[in-house]
Amino acid sequence: MKAALRRAWEARAPRERMVIAALAAVLAAAFYVLLLYSADRARGQLGASVAALRTQAALLDQQAAEYERLRATPAPPASPSDLRALVQARADAARLSGALTRIDAPDADHVQVAFGAVSFADWLGWTAALQAQHVRLEAARIEALSAPGMVSATATLTRAGAQ
Repeated sequence: MKAALRRAWEARAPRERMVIAALAAVLAAAFYVLLLYSADRARGQLGASVAALRTQAALLDQQAAEYERLRATPAPPASPSDLRALVQARADAARLSGALTRIDAPDADHVQVAFGAVSFADWLGWTAALQAQHVRLEAARIEALSAPGMVSATATLTRAGAQ
């Protein structure tokens, strides 16, 4: 193959060889300029991306510092007289107060609630919101109703740390 190319090259007139070499040089220079242009454009785009990523990293650093600061602050002590009010407020916030049929506070650290017909997913969300307020579920009884996803539930709630 090399020999065939060499013979084809030598079969050309010197002037044709010079024209072919000049065209090859021009094409090589054009490809090189195109490569430089493409690299410069990509560099500019990456520079803009780096600036945006630096801004995001600074924001994340600020948020992490705020998170650590908030995490280090102690939880405010809960008043012993407001557990019932807290449970009622969480039920109102979750829009479950319509399904709440009974709420009793036998003592300062316990509340008993009963729901007639409530969505099970909503009830689970409500108990999760109470856990975030340091109120734990001590006992519960949940019965499925005939409507899909609906339950009746009774529960005893207590303050976290109360025995």
